[in-house]
Amino acid sequence: MFTDPEPHAKPPEPPRDLPHKILRYTWIAVVIAAIYAVAVLAYRWQQNSDYQARVKQQAAAAQREEDQQSLDTLGGTEFKIVSFYAMPGHIHRGDTVQLCYGVANAQSVTIQPDTGRQTWPSLTRCIEISPKKTTTYVLTAKNANGKTQTASLTINVQ
Repeated sequence: MFTDPEPHAKPPEPPRDLPHKILRYTWIAVVIAAIYAVAVLAYRWQQNSDYQARVKQQAAAAQREEDQQSLDTLGGTEFKIVSFYAMPGHIHRGDTVQLCYGVANAQSVTIQPDTGRQTWPSLTRCIEISPKKTTTYVLTAKNANGKTQTASLTINVQ
């Protein structure tokens, strides 16, 4: 006799073909590859951020060092005569010469003998003079505390 199958039994599944099985595993591989790609990008972004921060720190340190060297070259906080020179150092009677000076942290400056030109504290200043004979000039700088420094040079006139 013929018996009825159980009413709650599942009907047999049709056999799955190969393309469906491949798609299931391919989808898993795509997800794993995407997770890997995101992880690599995040790692590289972090490395790049760290590198840029180091470069900025190095640039800032180099700038501070350069600023300090400039400050030291220009006298820093120290009171001093930075430069006193003439260009050219030898002239013919009637020619002119540039008498240049530079002082740091000075309150006043004078040049003797008098050049006929006004002087004031400056890191770099040149005045044009025309000495009639060989002359030794003396630059005197004075700071706010009354301390003085001097420098001298001779301009040869032929």
